[in-house]
Amino acid sequence: MLELPNTTLIEGNAVRWGRIGDGPPLVAIHGTPFSSQVWRRIVPHFTDRRTVYYFDLVGYGLSEMREGQDVSLAVQNKVLAALFAEWGIERPDVLAHDFGGATALRAYYLNGLRYASVTIFDAVALAPWGSPFVQHVRKHEAAFAGMPDYMHRALLRAYLQTAAHNPLSDEALTVYSVPWLGPVGQSAFYRQIAQMDQRFTDEIEALYDRLDCPVTVLWGQKDDWIPFEKGESLAKLISDRPLIPIPDAGHLVQEDNPEVLVSAVLKNLVCK
Repeated sequence: MLELPNTTLIEGNAVRWGRIGDGPPLVAIHGTPFSSQVWRRIVPHFTDRRTVYYFDLVGYGLSEMREGQDVSLAVQNKVLAALFAEWGIERPDVLAHDFGGATALRAYYLNGLRYASVTIFDAVALAPWGSPFVQHVRKHEAAFAGMPDYMHRALLRAYLQTAAHNPLSDEALTVYSVPWLGPVGQSAFYRQIAQMDQRFTDEIEALYDRLDCPVTVLWGQKDDWIPFEKGESLAKLISDRPLIPIPDAGHLVQEDNPEVLVSAVLKNLVCK
């Protein structure tokens, strides 16, 4: 497990983060409904050549969760920009997944952050997005937040499994479930879904162009959350390289095929 011993107050929220390794900076940005623990088997491969920074998005993992909190994509890029300042880094390598991809792109186009390289996969970036489950929760957040614990646990585990193509291990299901359990975690889980709003990617979609750094876009060929075709479209917009398909992997590539991610990042680091 990755440790997050540090806390920084950003936009009124306590954000937890960690740092391991040595060398130039690499920032790993997770997606929803996960936490920085998605990188637990991945970032250790980079610590001999990079200082790896990781954190839990506002409202996720060990970062603060509270009633009335803004945990939408509107706040996450501001948090990323503030963390860059806190860490004193410029142009790090970036590894981003799902909402982490949207956060990295919003920070690039709206906050002026710049990167040395970007490895982005199965990202929330192009409309339309948001599953029927997400749309239903957005209409009935209070009812879901108030479900009995046993019902919430069953729904949560079933939902998490739909992110992966292969069966998730008990360890993975536990790691990804724990932050969302109990009265605080359960409410936070449905809060972040209720605040999933496509307007935050619509806001930057017209700005998409090739980034001023090497960009590698990868996509799980079995992604049931965001179609493979979205990855092909995104790669054409922001990279001069073709999309890299990841066989036998769904949306949660970190569990289905982590070796491909490690290889792609290392190739970016070596080629620079």
